[in-house]
Amino acid sequence: MPLLVEGRQVRLLQSSPTLPARLLRGQSVQQVGPQGLLYVQQRELAVTSPKNGSISILGSDDATTCHIVVLRQTGNGATCLTHCDGTDTKAEFPLIMNSIKSFSDHVQCGRLDVYLVGGFSDNRQLSQKLTHQILKNENHFPIIYGIAVNIKTAEIYRASFQDRGPEEQLWAARTLAGGPNLSTSPLAEPPHFVEHIRSTLMFF
Repeated sequence: MPLLVEGRQVRLLQSSPTLPARLLRGQSVQQVGPQGLLYVQQRELAVTSPKNGSISILGSDDATTCHIVVLRQTGNGATCLTHCDGTDTKAEFPLIMNSIKSFSDHVQCGRLDVYLVGGFSDNRQLSQKLTHQILKNENHFPIIYGIAVNIKTAEIYRASFQDRGPEEQLWAARTLAGGPNLSTSPLAEPPHFVEHIRSTLMFF
């Protein structure tokens, strides 16, 4: 049965058409510099197209129980990337659809491809609730913490980011202010997590 969103068929992919999931998992993590990058923080989304002369990469990382979703219109390459943490998923998806639609109103061909990265079998089942399915991963920690998508080539690859945009501590403080926990999965956070939280708390 096809998935229809606003009357249009959405193709759910288990992996990039040019890069099977097993290969993505086996990749080494690429360090992505600030040139051409628009970094997407938790609870944010960004959308652009290959016509954008300033942005060539959308990316996000530090996804443990969170999920990074990429929605791409194949007809014109318009791409949306969002970092969902389950706070208000029901409200997020209309925003995602409207954002990609705003870049694709006059596109007559192509389809919507969906890519989903993140989550693991955490003890509190936050990932499962976010994706509505149990991941069959025996390793109880995320395999992939972050991804980037090249807007021009549609390549999706594992990534981590040295530069997370201006005023990173301010953005992180906003996220921390949204809930009582420093982490939904403290035992599964990436190595830089403690330093990141420390610098954010020092910002307060």
